[in-house]
Amino acid sequence: MLEGLKVIQLVSDDFEDLELWYPVYRLRELGVQVDLVGPEKNKKYIGKYGVPAVSDYSFDEIKPSDYHGILVPGGWSPDLLRRFGSVIAMVKYFDHAKLPIGQICHAGWVLASADILKGVNVTSTPGIKDDLTNAGAIWHDIGAIEDGHIISAQRPVNLPEYGPLLEKAFMKVKKEL
Repeated sequence: MLEGLKVIQLVSDDFEDLELWYPVYRLRELGVQVDLVGPEKNKKYIGKYGVPAVSDYSFDEIKPSDYHGILVPGGWSPDLLRRFGSVIAMVKYFDHAKLPIGQICHAGWVLASADILKGVNVTSTPGIKDDLTNAGAIWHDIGAIEDGHIISAQRPVNLPEYGPLLEKAFMKVKKEL
């Protein structure tokens, strides 16, 4: 259904296990090639609840232009991810290209650090509401929301709302190819 699309799933230690794996499996079931991209290639990163994820590539060995979107997991991982200039550059690339950017829970920290949230409708865990509104976002206390190419969700319980929004965003990309 979405064969031919390639998506980056960012990964580093302390990702929220469900928030990383649920979107990966959902997109893979639709035929998307989802590559796990972290600070180091072939490294095992451990989620908050102990589920591992091995990176396919490092940040510095991929070209965002080879991909059709990016996913940022929640957990404590976003606080680390936003410190990498290459991650910020990737997020800015996808924003400029108007390609899907998926973020859930604390992942909004990465988008705030990339300075791409001015006037964008988003949601997140309420704990980072102030961070997102201070970055210019319009925060909503709802399970999941899309605003153009930016798709966001609050928590793991909202993954069933988040998944269809991601699918819809990537269907639009597929139609434009």
